[in-house]
Amino acid sequence: MTTKNELISAVADQAGSTKGAAEKFLDALGVVVTTELKRGGEITLPGVGKLTVGRREAREGRNLHTGEKIQIAARNVAKFKASKPLSDAIA
Repeated sequence: MTTKNELISAVADQAGSTKGAAEKFLDALGVVVTTELKRGGEITLPGVGKLTVGRREAREGRNLHTGEKIQIAARNVAKFKASKPLSDAIA
C-alpha cells in the first residue's frame, strides 16, 4: 500500500467497517501518536511494534554537490522497533 486511500480501504475491509470510520480512526491514531511522541513518551502497537523518540546529536556532514563541510544540527527523531511477531512474519 502506497497511498492513504489504499490503507483506509484495507483497514475498512479487514475490520468490516466503512471507509469513513477507518479514515477517522487513522487520523485519530496519527494525532495520538504525534501528541505522545512530542511529550517524549512511547507508543506500542500490539503485533506491530513500538514507536519512541530518539536523539540524533549534532554532527558534521558534506554538501554532496560542492563537497563543502556543513554542520548538521542536533534533533529528535522518531524510532521504530518491530515486534517479534512482525519480525518473524516477514523473515
